[in-house]
Amino acid sequence: MQTLKKLSVFAVCLMIGLTASLFMACGKDDNTIRLNEVTHSIFYAPLYVAQNMGFFEEEGIKLELESASGSNTSMNALLSGSADIILAGPETVVYSEEVKDHPVVFGQLTQRDGSFIVSSEEIEGEFDVDMLKGKSIVGGREGGLPAMTLQYVIEEIAGLTIGENKEAGEVNLVYCDFAMIGSIYETTKAEFCTLFEPTATNMVKKGSGHIVSSVGAVSGSIPYTCFATSSSYLKNHADKAEAFLKAVQKGYDYIEKENSLTVAKALEKSFIGMSVEELQVAVEQYRAINAWCSSPVMEESSFNMLVNIINHYKGTDTKPDFSKLVDNSIAEKIAKKTA
Repeated sequence: MQTLKKLSVFAVCLMIGLTASLFMACGKDDNTIRLNEVTHSIFYAPLYVAQNMGFFEEEGIKLELESASGSNTSMNALLSGSADIILAGPETVVYSEEVKDHPVVFGQLTQRDGSFIVSSEEIEGEFDVDMLKGKSIVGGREGGLPAMTLQYVIEEIAGLTIGENKEAGEVNLVYCDFAMIGSIYETTKAEFCTLFEPTATNMVKKGSGHIVSSVGAVSGSIPYTCFATSSSYLKNHADKAEAFLKAVQKGYDYIEKENSLTVAKALEKSFIGMSVEELQVAVEQYRAINAWCSSPVMEESSFNMLVNIINHYKGTDTKPDFSKLVDNSIAEKIAKKTA
């Protein structure tokens, strides 16, 4: 009798377990994509327009969006399996080249540095990088693409020297966590900092600075932000990755077709607390520097420019394998359809 009771209990438990598994399987949405973005910025406007205008749903995708606080955090999310796709700087893909299931770029979103140079003092006339001589500028996390690009602009393009000897005209490049740039700029009384939108506009709004230029306007074209996933995910879920990229392309096409006010209204849901007028200003600023890619294809020449910036920062001469780290097959298919 005791054995029969044990068998009955086991049978009940087994039935409950099977039922639970079946319920979870039925409740799972196989079209869900977990996207981790490096930060939340109007710089990524095509993504948010696609989300708010229902373009992901049109492509059969349910998007779950999570914001991080730096490319390294986003990459950790991808490598740990808590994200399917990340929106981050491609430098993190280069750094992870030796990972077994290595990350792969399958689409590009932005083609310039999206940070704006904010000055504590109003500048008359046109800003010149030479104005940073003997000044401090807060530029983000050491090793992150915003700080590396800024360093490249200061040293390689402007020919200035980075250091703490202001009397000698050296530029004091202050490193800090990406999310802390604004507060470090204000607390240290630095003369300059670099901020993305909407943070830059908010800084101006509260009277703590003036937008005088953008790093992207000086640096030129760089594959600044891209969509990356693991090699295995791209192989096993190519259809989902394609649907995802199609939706983002629709977001870009919407921005190109509509005026800045209409685009600003399409972004409202993603930026609670910002007025339509502020969003419109930010959209116009990013349009002015040609921040967004018309095609999701990452060109090898552009990738090599990124490698130059990384090598300049590290003092190395590495040559990452473009064909290993970038897979343009889906992006090229989408680009042909929109051409």
